[in-house]
Parts: sequence; structure tokens; C-alpha cells
Amino acid sequence: MSIKVLTLVGSLRGASVNRKLAEAAAAVAPEGTEVTLYEGLASVPFYNEDLDVEGQVPAAAAALREAAGEADAVLFVTPEYNGTTPAVLANAIDWLSRPYGAGAVKDMPAAVVSASPSGFGAQWANDNTRKALGVAGAKVLEDVSITVGGRFEVFAETHPKDHAETAAELAGVVSALASALEPANA
Repeated sequence: MSIKVLTLVGSLRGASVNRKLAEAAAAVAPEGTEVTLYEGLASVPFYNEDLDVEGQVPAAAAALREAAGEADAVLFVTPEYNGTTPAVLANAIDWLSRPYGAGAVKDMPAAVVSASPSGFGAQWANDNTRKALGVAGAKVLEDVSITVGGRFEVFAETHPKDHAETAAELAGVVSALASALEPANA
């Protein structure tokens, strides 16, 4: 049985380093683990409880919830915008956390990878995303989180999947997500 990891990327820019990191995570996933990048975040409307009515949830938000419901774990890959998580990821967490106590990420293993050109690697966004996922009910793998900083010049020439240190770190994150599920699959 394949383990399914849904990956949400906080940058909507096609050539972003964060997107490349998500692609690299998919490329270095261990055998038996499928990492899928979610492509519909730009279409998800801002969370509004008036829109979150059974049978009337906007199609893009329903599709996000469905994709998370089909996954075994989630991986968030985030840049840092103004010292925090990008709105597109915060909004995704809002939709995935509802209904409270029974949202799509409830009890689901989750990890966060963050990246920025600075040496801090978007640490604040990483911390804020992990916190929000925990409040949303996910099982955040606290000691699995990684930050990627100060390597953007390398990624201009080399895809992160071909950068040994980065590929190894990402493989470790995906393996940890898969391992968090092993007792449930045994």
C-alpha cells in the first residue's frame, strides 16, 4: 500500500525555490511513498464561515478538503512573507481545519519545510505554520521541520533534488512522515 503525502506550497510563482523544494521532495520520496503537489491553492477563496455550508462549499475549497482527505500525511513548503506564513497557506489551513475537531487534517501527520534567501530559512513562517497546523488538529512532527536558507544562489544553477545536502534533508522529512504512519498501516 502506497503512502500518500499531499504537499501544499506557499508560493504561487511557478519557478519559486519553494516549489522546487516540493518537487525535490517528490523526487526523493522513499519507495512506497507518493508525494503529490496540490495545484489549486490560488483558486481557494478566503475562508468565510458563511461560505462553509454543507452542500454549498465553494468547489475549490471542497477539492482541497477532498485532496487532504485522500492523503495520509501533509507537507507544507513555505516561504516567509513579511515575517510569517503566506496568506495562501494560512487560508488552506483555515479550510482544512473546519469543521473544528473534525477537519481534513485532524490527527494527520504533518511536517513543514521553509525556505528564504536569508540565512534564517524562513524560520518564523516555519514556526507559525507548524503552530497553525497543530491548532487545526494535525499531528505536527516537531523535530522533523527543516529550514533552507542561504542556498538560493546554488538553486539558480542546480535543482534542489540534485543538491546532495538538500535532497538528503527532504528525503528525511518525507521518510519521517511515512514512518509516522507505519504503526497505522501495520
